[in-house]
Amino acid sequence: MGGRILITFLLATAVIAGALMYYLQVYAYYEELDPGQAEVRLTQAATGEAVTVEPGNFRGIDSDSSPIRYRACFDLALTAEDLAAFETVEGAEPRIAPGWFDCFDAAALGADIENGAATVYMGQRDVTYGIDRVVAVYPDGRAYS
Repeated sequence: MGGRILITFLLATAVIAGALMYYLQVYAYYEELDPGQAEVRLTQAATGEAVTVEPGNFRGIDSDSSPIRYRACFDLALTAEDLAAFETVEGAEPRIAPGWFDCFDAAALGADIENGAATVYMGQRDVTYGIDRVVAVYPDGRAYS
């Protein structure tokens, strides 16, 4: 009888710990960003300076716990000629966003980057030491960071 109680206690503890860890990874540390305070930057190819561009329809999430948890979906009203002034990035791969942040599909975005349907630009170097923020832009103006 005592063994059953111990096993039940251990299993219950494992289930609760697993559920808590899942919640902490997927929901707890993320916060939605205010669209009015959205700042999107692109790095000019000629000067290497990151300049702010105005995003439309901005949705973003971030976390203080890690600089690589930033994700954003927005529109850019820049023409191909405007974008030609900015530094491109080769070999960029998007990180997966939490499932509840439904505007960001990393698998589809990664495939589009790989086949050339979206172009990746340097957003800002060293947001935190060693972490660059990049922006993937589609020809129709949709953009993801």
